[in-house]
Amino acid sequence: MIASAARADSRIPANEECVLRPLLEARAAQMPDKVYAVDVNGEEWTYARLRRQVVRTANALRARGVKQDDHVLCWLPNGIDTVIVWYAANYLGAVFVPINIAYRGTLLEHVVRNADARLIVGHAGLLPRLAEIERFTLERAIAVGGAVGTDIGLPVESQDALDCDTEELPPVQREIQPWDTQSIIYTSGTTGPSKGVLSSYMHLATMGSVSAFPYLGREDRFLVALPFFHVGGTLYANAMLMRGGSIAILESFKTDRFWDDVNRSGATVCQMLGVMPKFLLKQPPAPQDRAHSLHSVLLLPSDDTEAIAARFGVEVYTCFNMTETCMPIVSGVNPSPAGTCGRRREGVDIRLVDAYDCEVLDGMPGELVIRADAPWAITHGYYKNPEATAASWRNGWFHTGDALRRDADGNYFFVDRLKDAIRRRGENVSSFEVEVEVAAFPAIKEAAAIAVPGEHGDDEIMVVVAPSPGSHVDPIALTEFLRPRMPHYMVPRYVRIVAELPKTPTQKVQKTELRREGVTGDTWDRERDGGIVLKRERLA
Repeated sequence: MIASAARADSRIPANEECVLRPLLEARAAQMPDKVYAVDVNGEEWTYARLRRQVVRTANALRARGVKQDDHVLCWLPNGIDTVIVWYAANYLGAVFVPINIAYRGTLLEHVVRNADARLIVGHAGLLPRLAEIERFTLERAIAVGGAVGTDIGLPVESQDALDCDTEELPPVQREIQPWDTQSIIYTSGTTGPSKGVLSSYMHLATMGSVSAFPYLGREDRFLVALPFFHVGGTLYANAMLMRGGSIAILESFKTDRFWDDVNRSGATVCQMLGVMPKFLLKQPPAPQDRAHSLHSVLLLPSDDTEAIAARFGVEVYTCFNMTETCMPIVSGVNPSPAGTCGRRREGVDIRLVDAYDCEVLDGMPGELVIRADAPWAITHGYYKNPEATAASWRNGWFHTGDALRRDADGNYFFVDRLKDAIRRRGENVSSFEVEVEVAAFPAIKEAAAIAVPGEHGDDEIMVVVAPSPGSHVDPIALTEFLRPRMPHYMVPRYVRIVAELPKTPTQKVQKTELRREGVTGDTWDRERDGGIVLKRERLA
């Protein structure tokens, strides 16, 4: 009775529109010969071919004891093998649990402990890391890409174990529903252990819906350059499946071959995260800058939006999203004003609130909190972490932990992670805004801004920077570059130069480590070493 009542809810799409098994079945029947995926090696997979191999792999997993609601660990680099294992697990009603391929030691052990999986499908080059940790509930492994060649503390089967002669649909105990858990994706913890984000079929479908991506169509091919252990991989694979479109899979983003990868794959749309747009813009101008197949690029809001559109001849869109949310803020084409994430999209309600969940005025920074019109459109929690789940869903709204501000026209702007805020001379300083300006200095590849204790109980601003290849960062030249670009109180006092910023396996800067190290012996002090003291300009 409960299931039939929910099924009648018009806010929830039909199963064949959002649940992976009936969705792929429908696409393979409607367009069997259309290419769905182009692998990293250039191999093409039609909907019919993919469906056939997914069913065979699902039956192989079932023969090894995987059943509905089980968790299947997948530890593979980007490629069609990852897609097949993911889809095959979901065909059984099992939960896809990808692992970051950089994980090892305590990070890996935490995920294995938390995931409650009995089977892991992993690359042969990664599985030996399991020998270094406790394996908890794991009972067996399947190695992809060769033989493991060492004892990992588990029985290991070869990749042949992922294939089965049976192409009949495997039975399920109950029909897979939109509210069932489709995946658990681990966020990279910068202040604590990674949290396993529970994502339903409805959640992933809502994230990639038409109102979130009106510019994606059936003829598009999305370039998946982000890993499948990241929502930046799973989101677009699922979104293009829903549209009957296609994806091109890259193993990783490489600046010097990006445009060749685009043209080789025929990609029409892509997302650029982090330093990707800056790396491309710092490349010397070349004829291929506009001789490519892309028509649209999705960016996180930055000062690169206009430059990307102008140089590469693409339409640019911006957004705000998290693994836990459903693309609540999106922009129109080539958004204005500069730096905007966009506006609230249809089907999502958002507010900016203070520490007591009271709404703030336009122009003031506040934490972004979200709820959706439809059930199951946002994460339903963190796996085996009720405390974090309760904290994030306080007062019936999902709390993002991000500070944004809204202008009078309804445009939203990212300000900072709440934990990264800096308070200096009575002013709230956005580390994000400091980093944007510092990274604009030609010799700098990337930067992280943090607060360090000042002599008078206030924060001082420190930036840790990594130079561009072959470049040298002169702190005095950097200071002079920044002075006309930002208020005096935002110009960093301390500059530390490192070869690379410390990162989590999902490439988030580990600011906790930088804060722990603080002002090191090799840190340049603007006042002590440069004799530069900045004060507020006095007006006549």
